[in-house]
Amino acid sequence: MAASKLIEPLSGTAVPRWQLALLVGAPILLGVGAVYLFDRMSLVDHAREANRKGINYFNAAKYQNAIHCFTEAIELCPTERKRDLSEFYHNRAGAYEQKMKWTEVVKDCTEALTRNPHYTTAFLKRAKAHEKLDNKKECLEDSIAASILEDYLNIENMIRTRKIIRQMGNEGLDEYENREWTMPSPQYIKSYFGSFTDDIISQPLQKGEKKDEDEDNEGEASEVTASHHLSSGYLKAKHYMDEEEYEKIISECTKEVDSEGRYMAEALLLRATFHLLTGNVVAAEADLDRIINMQEANVKLRANALIKRGSLYNQTHERLLSRKHFNMAAEIDACNPDVYHHRGQLKMVLNQFEGAVEDFDKSILLRSDFALTQAQRSFALFTHDYTEFFGTETKMQEALDGCKDVIKRFPTCAEGYALYAQALTRMKLFGEADEMYDKCIEVEPDNATHYVYKGLLQLRWKRDLDWTSMSELGLDLIGKAIEIDNKCAFAYESMGCVELLRLADKVSF
Repeated sequence: MAASKLIEPLSGTAVPRWQLALLVGAPILLGVGAVYLFDRMSLVDHAREANRKGINYFNAAKYQNAIHCFTEAIELCPTERKRDLSEFYHNRAGAYEQKMKWTEVVKDCTEALTRNPHYTTAFLKRAKAHEKLDNKKECLEDSIAASILEDYLNIENMIRTRKIIRQMGNEGLDEYENREWTMPSPQYIKSYFGSFTDDIISQPLQKGEKKDEDEDNEGEASEVTASHHLSSGYLKAKHYMDEEEYEKIISECTKEVDSEGRYMAEALLLRATFHLLTGNVVAAEADLDRIINMQEANVKLRANALIKRGSLYNQTHERLLSRKHFNMAAEIDACNPDVYHHRGQLKMVLNQFEGAVEDFDKSILLRSDFALTQAQRSFALFTHDYTEFFGTETKMQEALDGCKDVIKRFPTCAEGYALYAQALTRMKLFGEADEMYDKCIEVEPDNATHYVYKGLLQLRWKRDLDWTSMSELGLDLIGKAIEIDNKCAFAYESMGCVELLRLADKVSF
């Protein structure tokens, strides 16, 4: 219940909902040399004791008693103790949330944010309350604010944001929703497949994947050079994958599946993967479930399907099913580094940093040369230390050094530079972070996401300039991302967030 990583407010005055501080990270100003009289400190102590009692009642599911204690804490606390008051209002909002008193949740979260405009969980609680009250615009504003504060790492909140955007859509959005499923850019597809190291379907045509008429020629692999030589829909799909003709893959896989051909299981998994990439989740789920239940299929195919199905369950907040599928993958293919790599990623999203590191370690033990896992492990360690030891200079430097070590060992891993940049950003080392994004662009000049992150960084970094100038600079970089990849959803979403801030006319210093 206690607030985590509270940041002191910029001032003692109330601020509008949209504040530039959320995006640009305005400097924190603390009063120096404040001296409190004994009786004032006594009031604070009494207020904190009432808050502790409220937390105990909350944990015991006695929410009305908790509300009474949090109210007492608020009434006792001196008005200048904004940090404490922010926490007390936030805690009472949590109790009201359990009783589904959404109007009270909004009021108390607003009080908390008035005193601490960077209070992420207050934004999240208020966004949920606004959603329940059908206040779509306010829900969207709070969801975006929380996303910015969390560096877009909270998947559940991102899902809420997209849901609200869809609900608020006009005819143009309806047209978007009714679109045909669109293939993402080649760079995005390569990045996705690059996150797997033990994946049969993403490998080039192998010995044995030959023309059906050559099956009896044991020990000889017929080199496949053109699609018209292939009688298998799956092998044609693999050929198209090698040629980056991705739009032809699903139809060829369907031919293999419908004919119940030799590579039916492989075709199902490849088709499911491209359904995922195009956003057709329903079709992907159906194919993945079929593979998972094919006991005769290659264990590597089933494990890969379980990983992807577990990830989908996590996105729909079905945590138990997600965990079950990852555990099944580990049971049937215990030496598959992808199982632990992707499970570690999900644990990162859920803020289970120690568990994430444990899974990354297992993956590295099986595949120590995979740079992506090494980079994500170092970032998981940094995030854990940032959460637990923020303010401890030595510990934080060690955590940063861990991220830096990865880019020294894997200088061609763009993800390593990107994660190091995120760590530097959290430490407000914006100049160094900007240099790391430049390295990302140098390593992967066709990856649009690097330009987006660099653009968002400008908005947080150069806070001494006016909002109009900095928003234009950030939008220019995001626009560059769209030029590179006009299918980059992250670029459009980020541009929309910035434009919402500009158009809301609620920005203040």
